[in-house]
Amino acid sequence: MSPAQLLVAVVDDEDSIRKALQRLLRSAGMAVVAFSTGTAFLEALPACKPDCLVLDLHMPLMTGFDVQAKLAQAGAHLPVVIITGHDTPESRARAIAGGANAYLLKPIDDLLLIESITEAVAAQMH
Repeated sequence: MSPAQLLVAVVDDEDSIRKALQRLLRSAGMAVVAFSTGTAFLEALPACKPDCLVLDLHMPLMTGFDVQAKLAQAGAHLPVVIITGHDTPESRARAIAGGANAYLLKPIDDLLLIESITEAVAAQMH
């Protein structure tokens, strides 16, 4: 699947990061839907069927870990690329154990993010 056919959901509570990720992914030819909270994303999920989720770990109220857990409970097989500015070995292990396809550190390397999304979606299709 080429990037131009992908719908990517971005969940990040930081407005500037969310907007920057939207611009980046759109410039790569992807369609993007963005959410400032995990709750808003999960509420939109029945109607919005993204090919991949770019998910911030550290957000108020509902963390990225909480979103991962809710997706697992719902049986949603959605490729997830975790992004975080607060890397710890525990966070990395927990994110991967929770089903994350990739774990990237902020500031995000543009090409690495696009590659991680493409690979996560390809892995899901096999």
